[in-house]
Amino acid sequence: MQKMALPFLPGNTFTDPTKRKYHLSQSLGYKNGYALPARPTVGIGGEPLEVNQLSLAELDELNNKRPTLTYGQAKQPPPEDFIPAHVGFDKKVLKFDAFFQQTVHESQNEYYRVRPVSIFYYLEDDSISVIEPHIENSGMPQGKLIKRMRLPKNDQGDYWHWKDLNVDMNVDFYGKTFHITNCDKWTQEYMASEGIELNPPAPVPSDPYIESRKESAALRTYKTPSNFDKLRQFIELDGKVLRFYCVWDDRNRMFGEMRPYIIQYYLVDDTVEVREVHEANDGHDPFPLLLKRQKLPKNRDNVESSFPSVVMELSEHEIKDWYTPVDFSIGRTVYVYNRPFLIYDCDEFTKAYLYKKFNVKDFTPVEVKGRARNVPKMDLPPYNGFGSFEDSLQSCLSLVPQPPKKDFIKMLENDHKVLRFEAVMDSVKPEDKGRRFIISYRLADDMMTIFEPPVRNSGIISGKFLERTRVTKPGSLPNNAQFYGPQDLYIGATVVVFNHRFVITDADDYVLLYLEAHQQDFPGVQKTIESLRQRRDYKASTIQAPKSVKAAPMKIKRSPGDLQHLLGEVKSQLKKDNYTNFTSLTQAFLKYDKDRSGKIDVNEVKRVCHRQNLPIDDDLMNALVAELDVNKDGQIDHAEFMKFLTYY
Repeated sequence: MQKMALPFLPGNTFTDPTKRKYHLSQSLGYKNGYALPARPTVGIGGEPLEVNQLSLAELDELNNKRPTLTYGQAKQPPPEDFIPAHVGFDKKVLKFDAFFQQTVHESQNEYYRVRPVSIFYYLEDDSISVIEPHIENSGMPQGKLIKRMRLPKNDQGDYWHWKDLNVDMNVDFYGKTFHITNCDKWTQEYMASEGIELNPPAPVPSDPYIESRKESAALRTYKTPSNFDKLRQFIELDGKVLRFYCVWDDRNRMFGEMRPYIIQYYLVDDTVEVREVHEANDGHDPFPLLLKRQKLPKNRDNVESSFPSVVMELSEHEIKDWYTPVDFSIGRTVYVYNRPFLIYDCDEFTKAYLYKKFNVKDFTPVEVKGRARNVPKMDLPPYNGFGSFEDSLQSCLSLVPQPPKKDFIKMLENDHKVLRFEAVMDSVKPEDKGRRFIISYRLADDMMTIFEPPVRNSGIISGKFLERTRVTKPGSLPNNAQFYGPQDLYIGATVVVFNHRFVITDADDYVLLYLEAHQQDFPGVQKTIESLRQRRDYKASTIQAPKSVKAAPMKIKRSPGDLQHLLGEVKSQLKKDNYTNFTSLTQAFLKYDKDRSGKIDVNEVKRVCHRQNLPIDDDLMNALVAELDVNKDGQIDHAEFMKFLTYY
């Protein structure tokens, strides 16, 4: 009691040596596992409390009591029990999902890492901890990055509070920036109850290295290869090409035009070729291809920006989207390296393939016509008469004349087939009267030759009158020439050959037989056939042929003096043969006297005549033997032989 009387000043205090306990009494009790507040019954060190043992509720009631004069103090509701923070917020934690990027140096496989973390905010004491979830085979330490503590917010001594946290924002913990992306449901409800509106969740970027690890660690799935492999594609589709007709309309540019092209798609290796279509005098160089055979990409510029296109060509690894047959159809515009090609038609094989493979049924061609061009008309000059008409025409059609094309099939079928006609010249000159000609018409090349047979003492040189050439009709134009044909060569027809007129008078029997068998090949030849038939009937009626007996001796009607003349010709031929081959007449006789009897049989003379190819008839042979065989014994002696060869 003495110590309580002393003032509490420095020097007046002292320690009680009997006091051994200095701990505070427990103010928190547990009942059935729940923490409940408990009022201490003793003071520090176990000393009894000398104050009134009133509860906090009673003390509050006494403090709030006000004196009234009428009906007394109204009873106030009991205040809520005081719950400390470590009791009210025990095990209540706010959880936020966040990530931070960590730069990776000296690695060619990765440049940075995206490391996800979980931020835990403990409401009990406003402490924060950052924990990174464990990732298998990550190669870096993971787990608790920042242990539980109050984290400073700035240099002024402020700490991070739950009111400073929100979704889709950055927070700095000890110089490392974390981006909050989301939170759990309890955190959303708590923040909403406190009047804080959270932002929408933000996406978490993927880690390239982790994704590559996942792909390598994922279970590999194997797909059974298709039966349609490259070998089968080559065997079944080799030589099968889809052909599309298209145009490139480039008229928007200066000097541009609409040009036709052909797109060919090779099914054997899925390659595309663009061929140019050239026309006569189109003004373009005769290059066959606009694009050589290759795989055609749909978009050549859709590649990675890091690809070194300056030094490397694009391959299938850079371009994944290529043109296939389904991308080609009538009416569609196909871009070939930024050039638009409008497909307006395709061939029959392409239509059948698209119908069978892709069930395409509409193959209506698209009408594509450019502006009509005024093509200058070429006027052919008149025929100058030099060479054939076809040769002169070739010099007008091209700068370097080409030989005219021939019908080889016609030449092979009609080789050595010639129609011969007899004609006379129709001229006002008296010396041309009675001149006979043979006109030969060659069926192989439709050319005519004219030959004049020799006539003794006529004063005119015979032989070829016209070389082999095609003869045009009078009045034929150079651009529409008309030539003589078998239908124009009838009996009585007049043929004008280079201003010389010939009248046909007769023809061979072969002409009539050939024209009757080939009437369909020569329109209008019926007139020629009728004239030839009438000529044949006329000759048959005027010439009465004697009745001939098979195997009978030939009988020729001779004029007076013919037999003596022919006999002199035979003697001259035999004499010429002997004088040419032998030196003396005796040697000639010994040649035919084989048995050296001094006589020659009459049959030897007949054999000599046959050996000399003398056309001796029976009456002529009898006259010859009668002149040699003077004795009429069938033998010719040496004297008779010498007389026969010496005198006529």
